[in-house]
Amino acid sequence: MQTKLTQTFVQNAKPAEKLYWIRDTLVNGFILSVSYGGKKTYCVDYRRPNGKRATYKIGNAMLLAVAEAREEAQKFLASIERGEDPTAPEKKLLFGEFINDIYEPWVRENRKSGDSTAYTLKYNFSFLFDTPMEEVTIAQIEKWRGKRKKDGLKDSSINRRITALKAAVNWAVKRNIIEANPIEKLERLPEDDSDIKTRYLTKEEMARLLDALNAREKEIRRGRESHNEWLAQRGMETMPPLKDGDFADHLKPIVLLSLTTGVRRNSILSLEWRDVNFDTRRIMVRKATSKSRKQYYAPMNPIAFDTLSRWRCQAKHTSPGSLVFPSPKTGKKMSDCRTSWENIMKAAKIENFTWHDMRHDFASQLVMKGVDLNTVRELLDHADLKMTLRYAHLAPEKTMEAVEMLDFPIPI
Repeated sequence: MQTKLTQTFVQNAKPAEKLYWIRDTLVNGFILSVSYGGKKTYCVDYRRPNGKRATYKIGNAMLLAVAEAREEAQKFLASIERGEDPTAPEKKLLFGEFINDIYEPWVRENRKSGDSTAYTLKYNFSFLFDTPMEEVTIAQIEKWRGKRKKDGLKDSSINRRITALKAAVNWAVKRNIIEANPIEKLERLPEDDSDIKTRYLTKEEMARLLDALNAREKEIRRGRESHNEWLAQRGMETMPPLKDGDFADHLKPIVLLSLTTGVRRNSILSLEWRDVNFDTRRIMVRKATSKSRKQYYAPMNPIAFDTLSRWRCQAKHTSPGSLVFPSPKTGKKMSDCRTSWENIMKAAKIENFTWHDMRHDFASQLVMKGVDLNTVRELLDHADLKMTLRYAHLAPEKTMEAVEMLDFPIPI
């Protein structure tokens, strides 16, 4: 049956022995459904984008005006015409999609520690990537947290990772990507197990580290020579041979620079040749790459000076604005040398020594050789002496020398 649906017609429509439809002549597909019991419902009869016929319920005909229901039917049919399916469940943004497609590009572009933050989120919370953002739960994070504690990760380290996670989700809330932060009420761990411990290399560990770096250099050289022989046998262009005095790649010079200057990893990887002054033997750490957001200068000792001099001789690009240590794959700034570093630690049989610990080693060695804490503070680019005081216990003879200076004017 077809007719122009009006308010009067709808009110007067009577039930029959079985459910029947009355089609509206103004909007093709807009119908009034009348059940055996007399219930009247506005619906849309349509075909899904896949071609299958379906019915969409608009609402109770006794509560909705005909004009209102007809307008809703027109909107629905227009979306079908556009190839959409309004009845399909709304696609929720997955946490992984948010991190990879939205947050990571922004944080890398707008935050100095963006590369590190992106790595932290992807390395630690990939188990959340298939979870819709609104459905991430505190229970999921607590389970992860418990596992990491069993693995030996300190409370302070766990808290830092969760802080990065919360910051990312809060960023999404501020930009109306989601309505609320589902893990906002997750409490920090007390950090009772996180007393600051200064990790530095023993003489034996330092020797093993240097041996491992040298062994890696030799292995890379042998690999290149072997590969060049293979290429030459097939009449293919060979790679440039490594000259005597050349480093095999970037790892050894970066490690030597870290150990002898105490400059943070991000600052070293951000170094440009204009920052290195071979005349004054100083490295300028620009405020854009400094954690303190202040420019400072790191002096080069003979090892650091020789390392950068040799590296400049073999570098492909040495213009002032060129990176000192560009990625060998992309030519752009490297985010880290994590895999190479972990392999070196295994080869040297050194445990519980992170890349950042090279900075602690630098400071510790200076203090143990009698350098005053304020000078160490300046070399480390610490904002105040509080951070540097963690190394004070490494020079107990200084406190002994101080109290021995006390005297009385008369014999006791």
